Amino acid sequence: MKTIAISILGTSLDRRGPGKKRWDKWRPTLSICQHDDLLIDRLELLFSPDAQRLADQVTEDIRQISPETQVIHHHIHFDNPWDFETVYSGLLDFARSYTFKPNKERYLTHITTGTHVAQICLYLLTEAGYLPGKLLQTSPTKTNTSMLGEYQIIDLDLSKYDQIASRFKKEHQEGTTYLKGGIETNNTQFNHMIEQLEQVSIRSQEPILITGPTGAGKSQLAQRVYDLRKLRGKLTGKLVTVNCATLKGENAMSALFGHKKGAYTGASSDRAGLLKEANEGLLFLDEIGELGIDEQAMLLKAIEDKRFMPFGSDKEVSSNFQLIAGSNRDLWLQTQKGLFREDLLARIDLWTYELPSLKDRLEDLEPNIDFELENFSSKSGYLVRFNTSARDIYLRFSTSAEATWSANFRDLNASITRMGTLSDGGRITTEVAHDEIKRLKQKWHRQSGNSTPYNKIQHCIEALLGTSSCDSIDFHEQVLLANVIQVCQKTSSMAEAGRVLFNISRTTKTSSNDSHRVKQILSKYDISFGDIKAHSE
Repeated sequence: MKTIAISILGTSLDRRGPGKKRWDKWRPTLSICQHDDLLIDRLELLFSPDAQRLADQVTEDIRQISPETQVIHHHIHFDNPWDFETVYSGLLDFARSYTFKPNKERYLTHITTGTHVAQICLYLLTEAGYLPGKLLQTSPTKTNTSMLGEYQIIDLDLSKYDQIASRFKKEHQEGTTYLKGGIETNNTQFNHMIEQLEQVSIRSQEPILITGPTGAGKSQLAQRVYDLRKLRGKLTGKLVTVNCATLKGENAMSALFGHKKGAYTGASSDRAGLLKEANEGLLFLDEIGELGIDEQAMLLKAIEDKRFMPFGSDKEVSSNFQLIAGSNRDLWLQTQKGLFREDLLARIDLWTYELPSLKDRLEDLEPNIDFELENFSSKSGYLVRFNTSARDIYLRFSTSAEATWSANFRDLNASITRMGTLSDGGRITTEVAHDEIKRLKQKWHRQSGNSTPYNKIQHCIEALLGTSSCDSIDFHEQVLLANVIQVCQKTSSMAEAGRVLFNISRTTKTSSNDSHRVKQILSKYDISFGDIKAHSE
């Protein structure tokens, strides 16, 4: 495979005079062809037409030291070699017109000669792939400028550099850990979402839409995205958060876009508005689906143009804000109902992330419990921990079908706060855990309208066995036991209960003892028929 070098002629360093003294000094373009371990088969030499004489001299000198190197001349004229746009356009035209053969030739782009602007442009064109290959950097030796000098080949595929790749990976891991609040989560789908969100947070300034049920953590995630962006120098302004459900009528227009004095009754002074306040920062619009249609139209213009009209003003103002929108509603369904603008949704859902409910992330429940305990301990000023049995009881209930976690992480935060407050000596005991479980059951039972079959089964058994014993029984067994208890409550004897419970199987037996079969089931759980009748009276 042939090696091809692309280089701009150095009008200063390559110009060492016509005499023999030019051989005593280091010349960057010539040095490309002077190294025994770097054979250049062809040199594509770029220069302005008025440097033709110098190009001819350099070409002849290369022929003497490296006769196997073919030098090809290319005229490129820059009206202003220090104008970035002009230089980039000229070099891009060269790259597009050149016939590259990457399967047969390898390319080195020399970035030592030319103006600093030209060197930057060559770097960018190589990075973008317009000039395929690697960069070539030459330099004189520090001790003796008459020597051949040194060279370095730079591969812009940074993933090939172990130390850099390791640094990128470490920064990515630190970013994802920060977005998760330092919690080591196990839910695969959630982890993948956060890993991508970390990349988007650093690399994109486009709007982000975060959806999910109330209490899933949208506000906390928006705060962490802001902190991460600011930490990485992606914004300098502040985070401005607003719940759009609180914005109604004229107040919505004024709060978001500002107003001029006298714009409406009560507008006694100018108001900048939240969009202006978020200039060079991040604006988090939670529950964006609650905005009115008029506000949605103005917001769309502000997102696209970074300009908007304050209420009552005849002049536009600008604000370079980044946007995160949050919603617990299905915004596509809202567009179909005419309650949300389709063009606004199309603009804000470039990056859409749906936060799962706590119920859908039960494998992450235990680390989140520890996180809430750490937070409570930090706020209260004393360390709070479960004892072993209390932790087991609480975890078993928390991951059961009965734990609905209807308010998601808000329920969990409130639950840990209650237990932490009631813990003597900073230890959450089994008694405290049982009381909290009972409180949560009652709360969710009320929210469900007292009609869920699971709750009825639980209450039926708890009346006889208590909460702790009930929690130790599989749900399958709970269903069977509850049916037996309910039948016993409605019958006058175990024999009658047995005839109801075993109405089919008893007919296949020559001699049936229905009372004994009922007694066997109840005794397994240390319950008697008399206990059932006593609790049903």
